[in-house]
Amino acid sequence: MIKKDKEFFIDLLAAPSPSGYELPASLLWRKYVSQFAEKVYSDYHGNSIAAVNIKGKQRLLFTGHIDELGFIVNFISDKGFIYFRPIGGHDRGIISGRGVLIYTSKGPVAGVTGKKAIHMMTPDERKKVPEVEDIWIDIGAASREDAKKVVSVGDPVVYDVQFNSITDKIVTSRAFYDKAGAFAIALALKLIKGKRIVPAVYAVATVQEEIGIRGAHTSAYGIDPHVGIAVDVTHATDHPDVDTRKEGEVKLGNGPVILRGANANPVLSRMLIEIAKKNKIPYQLEAYGGGTGTDANAIQLTRKGVATALVSIPLRYMHTPREVIHLDDVENCAKLLAEFALCYKDASDYLL
Repeated sequence: MIKKDKEFFIDLLAAPSPSGYELPASLLWRKYVSQFAEKVYSDYHGNSIAAVNIKGKQRLLFTGHIDELGFIVNFISDKGFIYFRPIGGHDRGIISGRGVLIYTSKGPVAGVTGKKAIHMMTPDERKKVPEVEDIWIDIGAASREDAKKVVSVGDPVVYDVQFNSITDKIVTSRAFYDKAGAFAIALALKLIKGKRIVPAVYAVATVQEEIGIRGAHTSAYGIDPHVGIAVDVTHATDHPDVDTRKEGEVKLGNGPVILRGANANPVLSRMLIEIAKKNKIPYQLEAYGGGTGTDANAIQLTRKGVATALVSIPLRYMHTPREVIHLDDVENCAKLLAEFALCYKDASDYLL
């Protein structure tokens, strides 16, 4: 990965974007793709859309959601402690004891998530996972009035976690789910810039996936694609305590994961596998019997139906403050999308 692209990826990860509050990250994404897209725009929902070959008669859609898990300020106590509600699906057991940033109208405010120390708990309390309302954010305020000088109900909150390299290629950060996907579709647009393609290609950094794949519904309806490929992350199962009989076998660094199952057009999935083999792009397979909790589910069910595929980036420790990916998987995902766009001839190829 070239330095400029990696720097953008790191900036994208650092930008706050809890569902419903994606704009800081969305603006960065729009600026980056404007270097090689013919048209960059947004919709009323907040989706960011970049298009190339816009005169193409058929429309090919790539999506990767740009929202992340977070919290929202819900109540400020008399003593100045901040209570919150979750945005997205959190593991309550790992929320406390974390550095957080509250994004306010006056800028970010640092805090720490707190709860009763283990020394103060009864034996029964130690066995229980705390409810969200039993955890607070400490910003060092002396009173409600003191806290309200900088924080307001409705302010979004994210973990204060930065990008770090574990090895040259294995990296850790918050929000790889799914800024890695939003980044991959941007890279795919870059790879097809200046090359002859048949379809108009629309890359969309979708919003509000974490709370119901909402941005994929609205953007796919607006673009009305003939073929759509969603890019998300999937569980890498190469770490301890995973039953691969249940979860399948997915390894970090072994390439993007192509879905086979009801949420994937079988001809389209087969085409992606053939393209990967032809171009020596490593890939893995994943099976899922029903609809998935990804943008692919919304795209497939748009209007009269869309030929849809799901390509995923292997991820360890999903929905935790420190997720782990392999950078080669991200780049190979982008290459696979770009090669598909170059091979695309007609949507009728995917009629069942």
